[in-house]
Amino acid sequence: MHLAYPAVLAALLFCTGLYGVLARRNAILVLMSVELMLNAVNLNLVAFDVWLRDALHAGQALTLFTIAVAAAEIGIGLAIVLMVHRNRGTADIDRLRDTAEHPHEDPDAHTDPDTAPHAHAGPHDEKAEAAA
Repeated sequence: MHLAYPAVLAALLFCTGLYGVLARRNAILVLMSVELMLNAVNLNLVAFDVWLRDALHAGQALTLFTIAVAAAEIGIGLAIVLMVHRNRGTADIDRLRDTAEHPHEDPDAHTDPDTAPHAHAGPHDEKAEAAA
């Protein structure tokens, strides 16, 4: 077997995955593109293992390790994407730049904590005010 055939196929797969990572806006499609890139690496590992006739089959063992890591990565990635979609209503990466939740307060309104209303009010004081 010539090494050029799987190497060219792996390069095409990797370039397709790289294009998907750079051009796509949907988080699911980005994760799929990362998987394409990992599969291209796996193809190269197995092809070079066969071409070098390694007695220990280190390329195939490393491929199995890469598949296990990719499975864990896709499981965690999909869980994160599903939680973001539930909370924000979209999986569009451009809309998810700021993932921290900020209160809708004016930052210039109360800059001095001593003059801010209820600056030193504890949880018991808030309950007392709510009851009054």
